[in-house]
Amino acid sequence: MDLKTETKFLKTIIQFEPVSEEQTNTAKERGVLLTSIDEIEKIGKEKPLPYVPPSAENVATICYTSGTTGLPKGVILTHANFITAGIGLAYGEIEVTDKDVHISYLPSAHVFERVVATVVLMKGASMGYYSGDVRKLFDDINTLKPTVFVTVPRLLGRLYDKVMEAVKIGGITQVMFDQAYSAKIDGLRKGSLTHQVWDPLVFSKIRAKLGGNVRFIITGSAPLAPNLMDFLRACFCCPVLEGFGQTETCCGGTRTLLWDTDTGHVGVPVPTIEIKLVDVPSMNYFSTDDPPRGEICLRGPTCTTGYYRNPEKTKELIDENGWLHSGDVGCIFPNGNLRIIDRVKNIFKISIGEYIAPEKIEQVLTQSKWVAQAFVYGESLKASIVAVVVPDSEVLLKWAEDNNHPNKADVAALCGNEVINKMILDDMTALGKKHELKPFELPKKIYVSSVPFTVENDTMTPTFKLKRVQLKQAYNEQLQTLYMGLE
Repeated sequence: MDLKTETKFLKTIIQFEPVSEEQTNTAKERGVLLTSIDEIEKIGKEKPLPYVPPSAENVATICYTSGTTGLPKGVILTHANFITAGIGLAYGEIEVTDKDVHISYLPSAHVFERVVATVVLMKGASMGYYSGDVRKLFDDINTLKPTVFVTVPRLLGRLYDKVMEAVKIGGITQVMFDQAYSAKIDGLRKGSLTHQVWDPLVFSKIRAKLGGNVRFIITGSAPLAPNLMDFLRACFCCPVLEGFGQTETCCGGTRTLLWDTDTGHVGVPVPTIEIKLVDVPSMNYFSTDDPPRGEICLRGPTCTTGYYRNPEKTKELIDENGWLHSGDVGCIFPNGNLRIIDRVKNIFKISIGEYIAPEKIEQVLTQSKWVAQAFVYGESLKASIVAVVVPDSEVLLKWAEDNNHPNKADVAALCGNEVINKMILDDMTALGKKHELKPFELPKKIYVSSVPFTVENDTMTPTFKLKRVQLKQAYNEQLQTLYMGLE
């Protein structure tokens, strides 16, 4: 047998499924045929192997990167990487205990989830797994009632929409909510996460959407908008911690401190990481700026030794002094907090000479109630940018129902409607201006698609990042049509 056939055959034998006589004879000759569970147990008792615990330097896993800018790369991560990353995430004031409960729903391909699982095991806490249907995630949360909620900005954006929709149709009037929210924001600016009057009267109902027991929320993998951070802290009456890290650093990097109610940053370096900024002259970022700006470089025991069987990319990643170059541009404030302000690679220049950072713009556009996903695109010979937008189907269908639209049950037909297209674009433009995006950072035309960006259709990575090359290929015809309309 060849290796592929033999592997399949051995799997069949282990599952005790019927096999052909020829396969059985071959297996007997190789001495691999096991006929029962009892026989397996007998062999294990007769020929026990000594317990060989792994050393800190042993490889724990090869975790593949998202592959947003090329082929995925296998990041070599050791046991020491995971242990030190877990210590960095849950050190000091967080105090995870054996009484805490974590709900696991992020993919295991995501190193963030793996490190959280490491913390759960280290602290003796409990972990429950969601049902597998992300549409029922909040039902699972209400059943498990976690005390720690680990999530990503994409889900928090949807949670924001659900809460605001509930306010409009629920027992809380908009006026009461606005008054309560204003009071909580004032409290946040003074360092307080709770309010004696408004928490039991208004926000207890919102806290119940996460089971009612959450002590703190941790988010990572992508930037969280400052206004969304304020919203979560105010409505869920608990600390919201944001972290910065990469697969290459085993999730290690920075995180906000439990008591810090400021926004617009990703915290301070964890104890297992040291950070420095390196000049990026082509983008006019210098470590001598005030505050210092530059590419974020990291070094410490959570950092990988390199990419699996890829010395060229490893050399690009780690310099001769052991500093790992993240590709992210940041600035460091006097109090030590780090802010992510740009990307070294995921930028492009349009014909008017301005640089575009699509991720920053997408982060703003997806705060529109109409928008579930957005892909910003531009070309060096064009003066404007365009975008592909996937609408929030629930919001779109409700609008169609309320306005008795002839295609009120057909999302695809609604996406092709010019009136709806303009309505979404106008809302995105107003939101962009509110967040002080420059005129050239606002998409001038959009294509509204009814097909979500997913891992399955190869337009999104398992860590919920856009695959820009694949999206450009998938929507190339629509993007060129948008530009023809502009010209």
